[in-house]
Amino acid sequence: MSGPDLNLLTTLDALLQQGSVAGAGRKLGLSPSAMSRALARLRTVTGDPLLVRAGRGLVPTPRADAMRDEVRRIVEDARAVLRPAVAVDLYRLDRTFVLRTSDGFAETIGPTLVQCVTEEAPHVRIRFIRKLDKDSTGLRDGDIDLETGVVGSAIGPEVRARSLFTDRYVGVVRTGHHLSSGPMNAARYADGRHVQVARQGLDLGGIDERLKTLGFARNIVTTVDGFAAALALARGSDLVSTVPELHTLGLRDGMVTFVLPVDTDEFTVSLLWHPRLDGDAAHRWLRNLVLQTCDKILRTDLSPF
Repeated sequence: MSGPDLNLLTTLDALLQQGSVAGAGRKLGLSPSAMSRALARLRTVTGDPLLVRAGRGLVPTPRADAMRDEVRRIVEDARAVLRPAVAVDLYRLDRTFVLRTSDGFAETIGPTLVQCVTEEAPHVRIRFIRKLDKDSTGLRDGDIDLETGVVGSAIGPEVRARSLFTDRYVGVVRTGHHLSSGPMNAARYADGRHVQVARQGLDLGGIDERLKTLGFARNIVTTVDGFAAALALARGSDLVSTVPELHTLGLRDGMVTFVLPVDTDEFTVSLLWHPRLDGDAAHRWLRNLVLQTCDKILRTDLSPF
């Protein structure tokens, strides 16, 4: 069975935008009779009259009003995919990009990224929103331009990904904490009072499973949903926090960081986007800028401890 004629979407968009057969025909370079035949086909396909006579003009039906914005978005998305890549005038670019980032990414990478964006494209705005799950619906819907995260089964198979950096988990305590000095072992680490970061899909590199094989378990006294909150609690108390090393560079400033006493799994953090934006020159510029910023910060600021 043949599918719908997708060319009708362009015709429908023109009709809904122009509100007249003649106007839509002029926009598409078609004769009034050809547009009338196209409208008849659209009425058959949708089961709705779409545009009805009102005096000397045409007015949209409720169904046509309801689909106007969605049809416009679909047509614009299709044009973006087919549009050849062209250079973008960054100085004149006026656009807001939404970045959904893992906890700590905005604090660590954000300041330098925003500064670079301002220098290259002064009218571009960056909006960071916090990432609490791995659902990629926002990328598909167009609500999110870029996202950072670990590629897993929850990420849509069509989503593009490019590696940013490989991270690992570390232990962090306040200065003066009894774990801030001396050799670290599984017993000392597990016996500390821990703040746990708990949310769906987070396993801390398998730290608890590795400790269990040695006969230890962390003494968890409180739970939060993000690494920034865990570090804030550890900074002001005797709690021990276990957080990603690179994500939290800025957040750990002034605290004591130590290597975990058992081997844990490293993980790769990637930059994610929807393929419909592959050919968008402005989006491609921002993707490259995020990659360059991560490389610059992590190469300059990361030092062994």
